[in-house]
Amino acid sequence: MSGKLTGKKIAIIVANEFEDIELIYPILRLSEEGAEILVTPVRIGIHPRPYLENKPISGRFGTPVPIPVMPEGKHYRMHEHEDLWADQIDALVIPGGFSPDYLRRHAHTLEIVRECCAAGKVVAAICHGPWVLISAGVTRGKRMTGVIAVRDDLINSGAEFLDQPVVVDGNLITSRNPNDLPEFCAAIIEAL
Repeated sequence: MSGKLTGKKIAIIVANEFEDIELIYPILRLSEEGAEILVTPVRIGIHPRPYLENKPISGRFGTPVPIPVMPEGKHYRMHEHEDLWADQIDALVIPGGFSPDYLRRHAHTLEIVRECCAAGKVVAAICHGPWVLISAGVTRGKRMTGVIAVRDDLINSGAEFLDQPVVVDGNLITSRNPNDLPEFCAAIIEAL
């Protein structure tokens, strides 16, 4: 499939309890424009359903990755997180939910965010996703948004909080919640 993002590679990082629609919508919208999507799960966080060894990472509403109703190949492919580096991708997307609270404590995730920011690559976070950017130390002096629960954290990290559907500041793109996904993805497409 060809489109505005043909030849672009976008990684989406998730841990347990990600916001399901904030993973699925970007996969569909960005792949529709021709981007190659890499879903990179990080096996951390509390799994809300019964424990099974090697159980897949899943979202707040139970969507596992890989996504059974969207098999790998057409819209995305799985990629080992520890093998992901900034020089392999054009953009990084961090969905919200509770996943960012775990990702912000994961050293390799923070390293990738810092590398992408230093290289001027697009780094997009929605909902609670800006927590990861705060912990990576890339928010000072930036205009940003996120779910209202992260407002004080953004301000305390030195960012200017704006309550709007999407905020673009240089290579950083942030949005507030699932209702903002159309504007969020449109900003990613425009930036790439």
